[in-house]
Amino acid sequence: MKITSICCLGAGYVGGPTMAMIAAKCPDIRVTVADMNEKRIAAWNSDDLPVYEPGLDDIVTTARGRNLHFTTDIKAAIAGADLIFVSVGTPTKSYGIGAGRAADLRYIESAARLIAEVSEGHKIIVEKSTIPVKTASAIQTILAANSTKDATFQVLSNPEFLAEGTAIADLENPDRILIGGEQTPEGLAAIQALASVYQRWVPREKIITTNLWSSELSKLVANAFLAQRISSINSISALCEATGADVDEVARAIGTDSRIGPKFIKSSVGFGGSCFQKDILNLVYLCQSFGLPDAAEYWRQVIHLNDWQKSRFVEKIVRTLFNTVNGKRIAILGFAFKKDTNDTRESAAIHICRDLLRERAHIAIYDPQVDAAQIHQDLTEAGIDPELLATNVELCDSPYAAAENSHALATLTEWDEFRHLDLPRLYDLMLKPAFVFDGRAILPTTALKALGFDAFIIGKGA
Repeated sequence: MKITSICCLGAGYVGGPTMAMIAAKCPDIRVTVADMNEKRIAAWNSDDLPVYEPGLDDIVTTARGRNLHFTTDIKAAIAGADLIFVSVGTPTKSYGIGAGRAADLRYIESAARLIAEVSEGHKIIVEKSTIPVKTASAIQTILAANSTKDATFQVLSNPEFLAEGTAIADLENPDRILIGGEQTPEGLAAIQALASVYQRWVPREKIITTNLWSSELSKLVANAFLAQRISSINSISALCEATGADVDEVARAIGTDSRIGPKFIKSSVGFGGSCFQKDILNLVYLCQSFGLPDAAEYWRQVIHLNDWQKSRFVEKIVRTLFNTVNGKRIAILGFAFKKDTNDTRESAAIHICRDLLRERAHIAIYDPQVDAAQIHQDLTEAGIDPELLATNVELCDSPYAAAENSHALATLTEWDEFRHLDLPRLYDLMLKPAFVFDGRAILPTTALKALGFDAFIIGKGA
């Protein structure tokens, strides 16, 4: 089957960039990104894209209006497509059975029902969202029970392995493309049809094909393994601080072991983003559901250590500032969960700002890409009272504005511009003694201390 028209349901951090790359690499294929959120679609059709990724503007500009289209007419997009990516949200359930662990699949189910309602002929449905193993079976059941026209379907799993901040580079030159499908003649033909799209720019040896269930589970396991490495090195960061060791030196020493490697052993104030916590909690729920409590507890501890690292950081700030931050101005540099993205989902900054506000600190926040509305929304959803938000949160347009008259400064996102701050200027702006809490280990310790800062660098011994 030759693919001539692709539709993607969901115009978020995965759907938008992925479809933009496919459209740029396959100019003969019509690619339509459909979403019911009118504001989001309008942003994709403007010069101010809703997703910040280095290089994304150029990719979208290349293809938009040629073969890349953004629309709210979801039914028409589905009807006209040979292949449909499902890239809708799968948040962790906040209610009922599995609350706090299981994935909420209501948007997946709604998408499947809509596909069944409007489809004619043969369609390939591709799971792009992060979902629990066996979701494809549920999609197949919904499609079979609700299709009222002469329609046939094949369901594939094609999880994304993008890192926010480097998504365009990851799409351009991926480590691998994973495609799972039924091991039947029809399923294998669908796998090959999707593989042929990626083969337009990805070498065939990088395209891994598996059965459906292996592909679905691989995404959860990949994120769990990466998050486990971060929690492991963060547990060692506390030991380094207590013993006088340097966590970066420890990481470099163990990272040269080819069996371990240097990636994802950079200590920080904690991991965030849309995938790690959600996927690990999903893995915990799966283990519990299949009667594997010890395995579930192992993975739950990865989340626990990540939360502990954030709490430990706040406690360090409070203890250092003479056991109270009530009324004290604390500059927060960075609110996104990592550099080169405007995504704040599960950002460590949310939790740290929340806890500091509960201690009645006055926080001054600067982030080069996250807007004020998002910061207010995140802190409100974190449980901060609107009155406290109005009186104790200030949003600044530069790191220096945040630092002015502050008692302390905390770096929570590793933006490159923070590595090149004018440290003497910062010192002059801050109250004395001037405290720095570097939650990303990006500031030069020696230079800070030479200027007179009282500096805490995460994972560095005194």
